[in-house]
Amino acid sequence: MARGVRLLREAPYRARVRRGEAEVATPEPGDELLRDFFADPANLTLELSTAVARCSRALGLQHAVVYLVDLQQRHLVPLTDVASTLPVDDSLAGWSYRTQSLRVAESGADGITAWFPLLDGAERLGVLAVHTPSLTSASLTRGRALATLLAIMITSKRAYKDSFVRRTRTERMHLPAEMLRAFLPPRTIGNGHVVSTAVLEPAYDLGGDAFDHSLTESMLHTTVLDAMGHNLASGLTSAVAMAACRNSRRTGADLPELVECVDDALTRWLPDQFCTGILAQLDLATGMLRWINCGHPAPLLIRDDQLIVDAMEREADPPMGLPALLAAGGRQMHEMPLEPGDRVLMYTDGITEARTREEKLLGLERFADYVIRATAAGELAPEILRRLIHSILDTQANQLRDDATILLFEWRPPSG
Repeated sequence: MARGVRLLREAPYRARVRRGEAEVATPEPGDELLRDFFADPANLTLELSTAVARCSRALGLQHAVVYLVDLQQRHLVPLTDVASTLPVDDSLAGWSYRTQSLRVAESGADGITAWFPLLDGAERLGVLAVHTPSLTSASLTRGRALATLLAIMITSKRAYKDSFVRRTRTERMHLPAEMLRAFLPPRTIGNGHVVSTAVLEPAYDLGGDAFDHSLTESMLHTTVLDAMGHNLASGLTSAVAMAACRNSRRTGADLPELVECVDDALTRWLPDQFCTGILAQLDLATGMLRWINCGHPAPLLIRDDQLIVDAMEREADPPMGLPALLAAGGRQMHEMPLEPGDRVLMYTDGITEARTREEKLLGLERFADYVIRATAAGELAPEILRRLIHSILDTQANQLRDDATILLFEWRPPSG
């Protein structure tokens, strides 16, 4: 919260005048209201709609509305009953969400509407509509500051605010999906070296698919899991596997130890269950990628807008939870150096076994080709996966034969 507060406190003091050798901040209209807003800590614990209204007035903005994206990223849902739901694929608000950039439009005789993306780091939460009589550098600065603060507030509240959840769901969620989604991380994470993003369908009726990704100062950890079956036990298997992986990872364990921890947990608590999966670690400084394949489809490597065929194809180990099937010795860890700009796709077989409009299997080549063409068109990684999964769902009338999960990460170290 402190970061958003600092941004908002600094925003009204952009205009400065010189007096002799010193620069003196010149207060703008609304500064006193803004200081009063932050002087009362209770304002930061208000219902979001009330906080938006009060903070907008303190910033001298006419009116602001928060829109959150729904679970499947098809609609932008307002946190007020006055505004209407907007489509992500066919609206100015959706354009701002898809491109993570500002969009401005006239709003009749009332003035201007500026659409700001709501971003929590690399994660897209929705958009903020700011209505103002005229567009100035001050109103843009304050609108961006408000969007930053609200994104932080939304992230801090949505884990326990069912009102957010109800607004962003379009149908009832099945119990296994409810359990698994409680364990999932944000769809997208990233920093100056890497971005990792994922999608998972069917959104409301998951079986045993799951993904995980996390960052340390030096490492990206990624995991894709596919548990046996399509029921509550399947979801529980993936949940236990994720918990075991995180428990070991957070003690600084290396990759083979992570997999061993998952094997032990499943053997102890769910002896009749198993899951396939890929567990990987990327060194952010060197680009060295290490992974262990436990009975899972091999990841795909896209380099210079081309699929490098079989680049990560290795002999797979048995699924996790079946240690008795392991041959002498431990799990096989593989490694290869990435080049700047490389993209790695981890997925479950529900993706490649999906059908096209011609009732043909999507397959690896079509799957990779879609990502390559979207990348060449300049689309952001989270948007590529959103459009790809929608293309698959729309072709199959939302009826997937199996869970479908994709995790894509891109290594992009700073130049020099």
